Amino acid sequence: MARPRSFDRDHVLHAAERQFRTSGYSGTSVDDISASTGLGRGSLYAAFDGKHGVLLQAMAGYSARLGQFVPEALAGPDEGALERLRGFLLRAVEGVPLADDVPPAPDRAAAACFAAKMALELGASDPEVERLANDCFSAVATAVAECVRAAQRSGDIDPDADPDDLAYLLLTIVRGIDVVGASGHTPARLTSIAESAFALLPRRRHG
Repeated sequence: MARPRSFDRDHVLHAAERQFRTSGYSGTSVDDISASTGLGRGSLYAAFDGKHGVLLQAMAGYSARLGQFVPEALAGPDEGALERLRGFLLRAVEGVPLADDVPPAPDRAAAACFAAKMALELGASDPEVERLANDCFSAVATAVAECVRAAQRSGDIDPDADPDDLAYLLLTIVRGIDVVGASGHTPARLTSIAESAFALLPRRRHG
């Protein structure tokens, strides 16, 4: 009879995610993952088929988290949609939301988008990582586009603007804030970037 797993899978994946965020994929060894998760090498290989398997499952979990968190944060009545878009930009100043059972990131670089970080490091050579990263970006862009449409219905954003184009513009700005923040710029500078981006949204012309 097979032995039952004696670990919390989500907690292990969240801890591995933190390790990959901090050290990158190439800079993380199986021993590093073992130390950060408390799971032995043998158990890691048995449960996840090695380091790459851990990465893919950690990214899948991150994608699911984004797919739940971002739509919830942007959902609401049409009248408040424009302010929710502003909140989406400003939240990027602190980085992406981490799992509840993962301690706060030690620095801004470790709070950057996990999918973007792995896509930059591995995406061109790893189709599975590229697919998972695109799933993350698509989930965020879809939720932002829906919020843009709500702001258009409320009369706050130009109805002729393309919601999907604006969504990817805001997504690109948010991920750019990640890069600038990771390089050591202050929260004040990041906030200024977010507010400037918000001010550039095409407003509906009245009169």
